[in-house]
Amino acid sequence: MRPLLIVKTGDTLPEVAARRGDFDRWIREGLALSSLPIETVEVHRGQPLPPVESVAGVVVTGSAAMVSEREVWSESAARWLKGAVAAPAWILGICYGHQLLAHGLGGRVGPNPRGRQIGTVEVDLEAEHDLLLGRLPARARVQATHVEVVLEYPDGAVPLGRNAMDPHHAFRLGERAWGVQFHPEFDADIMRGYIDGRRDLIAGEGGDPAALKAACRDSPDGHTLLGRFGELVEAAESGSPTA
Repeated sequence: MRPLLIVKTGDTLPEVAARRGDFDRWIREGLALSSLPIETVEVHRGQPLPPVESVAGVVVTGSAAMVSEREVWSESAARWLKGAVAAPAWILGICYGHQLLAHGLGGRVGPNPRGRQIGTVEVDLEAEHDLLLGRLPARARVQATHVEVVLEYPDGAVPLGRNAMDPHHAFRLGERAWGVQFHPEFDADIMRGYIDGRRDLIAGEGGDPAALKAACRDSPDGHTLLGRFGELVEAAESGSPTA
């Protein structure tokens, strides 16, 4: 069977990695695949992406990089994603991956005019009948850390989620490609590690790191999303029907 590809666009914080590993490990665990192999390509280190036809599905990770800076590796990955959507491939973009997917298809990405969002957050979903997000509650509890957002969706995008800090928190393109601004692979422990790592930045922007850290809560919603994406890709690759 073709592998599911994790497109790694950055690394987690060193102090978090020392305790818990990195993005690709958490995503692997959340996907809970039973038959498909998983491969990782580190595009931020110059590793080349394979032909999209050679993979069963794609998950694009988060990153400390900024899509708006349009680094060479990032622009190349954005073009690849445009082709992957046209294929059509099964795609899930997470945080930076969400923004990169929107950018690659003609949307606009930049600094969030409402400022940094970090911590355990709630996202209002309008996705009852969506193949992926329909398994989540109408108000999902998830983890988030970002300063850039999708400012305008690409043409044809179906909005699926929003909150007060970001009206473009989740979307779908076609029937097989999704972007989510939040991190479904994070748990509360990882989220607290990010708040510790960004403590000085948060305080310098007028935020309260201690309060944000105390408010972190675990939730099954992120792993529900990842597990459902893994289920969809695995069923499609095996030729099984999906519910």
